[in-house]
Amino acid sequence: MTNFYFKPLKSEKLQSGVCYGQFLINDLQPGQGITIGNHLRRVLLGDLEGTAISAVRIVGIRHEFATIPGVREDILEILLNLKGIVIKSTTRDTKFGRLKVQGPLVVTADLISLPTGLEIINKNHYIATISSSINLEIEFKIEHGTGYKLASQMFLDEDKSFLQIDSIFMPVQKVNFKIENVYDNDNSITERLFIEIWTNGSIKPIDALKKACQIIINLFTSLIETKNSQEILEPKTNNTSLTIEPYTNIAIEELQLSVRAYNCLKKAKINTVGDLLQYSPEQLQELKNFGRKSADEVFSTLKNKLNIILKKDIQNN
Repeated sequence: MTNFYFKPLKSEKLQSGVCYGQFLINDLQPGQGITIGNHLRRVLLGDLEGTAISAVRIVGIRHEFATIPGVREDILEILLNLKGIVIKSTTRDTKFGRLKVQGPLVVTADLISLPTGLEIINKNHYIATISSSINLEIEFKIEHGTGYKLASQMFLDEDKSFLQIDSIFMPVQKVNFKIENVYDNDNSITERLFIEIWTNGSIKPIDALKKACQIIINLFTSLIETKNSQEILEPKTNNTSLTIEPYTNIAIEELQLSVRAYNCLKKAKINTVGDLLQYSPEQLQELKNFGRKSADEVFSTLKNKLNIILKKDIQNN
């Protein structure tokens, strides 16, 4: 069996702080390239964990439509700028950061004080401009997660002074891949897979790729270690009463019987499956206007829909 490995072809950090990497896998069998490429792309974009600002508290501000005298941006613009701050974390715990400055000043991300274990990647990221000698004080709630979280409501339930913002936890911004066929001297075909990864700078592309591979390995390992499904689904024929009990409170309307059978049961004050099971097959047929045809319909419905086998069916079998 061929030992596959990622061969790094290119690695660079762009001016915006984005990290780019290109990798190659050789000697794949036909069809393996598209399978591996698609799976890696999905995991890279959706399953990797990251850290982001999820809420802020700005001293003196009670709603998102406010303005701060002496600050060029309104609150909505400041919240939008804060979404672009990239944070690297070595912990999964919720942390809080703070910003306290006095103008006039151009406020950037490097002025934010963070606890141990957190680091701002794009330190020059613009937040706001203070044009007078006022104080600006902001507290940041920083969370760990996957994917993205939309602000379902503007204020947090636990603290009405915190404004929620949309959180983008995904460290990988973009993934491309392409497949090329390789023909050898025997005219047999193998594939090679090229993968391109762009991250926000909080993780290197090669590390993101390794984490994605580990997630996939863990997924299939858990499937292999799962107990035999036949052992779980093995029927227990000696304890039929256990299969009947959970259905006793189901209304007979759920059985979707014919109008004739339904009306006969209701007139006899049989409203649930539990009521129905109190009657033997012979007693059911003694109900007014409830004949053999209606009884067979009830027996069949109980068996097919709820897997309840009445004594009549057992005797017939």
